[in-house]
Amino acid sequence: MILPFRHRSVEVRSARDKRTAAPGDPFDERFWNKLEYLAIVSRKVFSGRARAERRSKKTGSGIEFADYRHYCSGDDFRYLDWNVYGRLGRLLTRLYEEEEDLTIYILLDRSASMAFGEPPKLGYGKRLAAALAYIGLGHLDRVSLHLVGEGIDGRLPPARGKHHIFEILDFLRPVTAAGRTDLAAAARAFVARNKRRGVVILISDLYDHAGFEAGLRQLCYGKFESYVLHLLDENEARPRLPGEALLVDAETGEGREVVLSPGLLERYAEAHAAYLGRVEAFCRQLQIPLIPLSTRIPFEDSVLRILRRGGMVG
Repeated sequence: MILPFRHRSVEVRSARDKRTAAPGDPFDERFWNKLEYLAIVSRKVFSGRARAERRSKKTGSGIEFADYRHYCSGDDFRYLDWNVYGRLGRLLTRLYEEEEDLTIYILLDRSASMAFGEPPKLGYGKRLAAALAYIGLGHLDRVSLHLVGEGIDGRLPPARGKHHIFEILDFLRPVTAAGRTDLAAAARAFVARNKRRGVVILISDLYDHAGFEAGLRQLCYGKFESYVLHLLDENEARPRLPGEALLVDAETGEGREVVLSPGLLERYAEAHAAYLGRVEAFCRQLQIPLIPLSTRIPFEDSVLRILRRGGMVG
């Protein structure tokens, strides 16, 4: 695996005015202006839908028919399908979809490779996470944040209501890129801790020495509706490096002196393209929606693309 090398708008405005962004704060005045714009756009996108209307895949005593199962002792007689019994002589119980509020889990990769890029992938990921969280909160969904490294490095429990955006920003603001990536360990810890199923949005560059596949597979086996926002920097595909260079793995610290000829750089570009193809093929196999996002694109444009794709928030 080749890793990058080290080398509610009125309410928001009134609360925002009481908080002055420090220099270098990813959530500065420009971010707030864009966040208010995205909140307005999201309301237009989902204007035809009721709030918190999304159905879970849970079956219970709702009103929407889901399936049949064989009658078991103790089942409520009111849910027996007597028409089926009259035709087939079989006792079947009707199951219905049970509606419950959506929980959105945002998993942000904070490993050392996320420090790479201009802008750094971690800062870009923070803005994405904050914007998606705010849109989810605005639609009365529960939102929870988790930091992914060699496990789950920190979390905010599920909360509902726009006012929780400040807790989310305070949680994200001090996060730095450090350590190695272990998506499998992080996914196992996440699934074990969160019994309430919902939508999982993984924001990551997917650089994992052991491979990203086990982590994504774990989320699917945990019956979470998973999405992947794959952060990419253009210099990762075609790095601009001198002829002789010391390449240092951002996560392991391992270094190697190389002479970077045009042929070697071309083979690297081909290997990187093959890796992206591997990510795409695996996500397609598991039916995980994948959205590659270049950090050169303004984050608000990426959020609009996500909104148009649908399903994650709202």
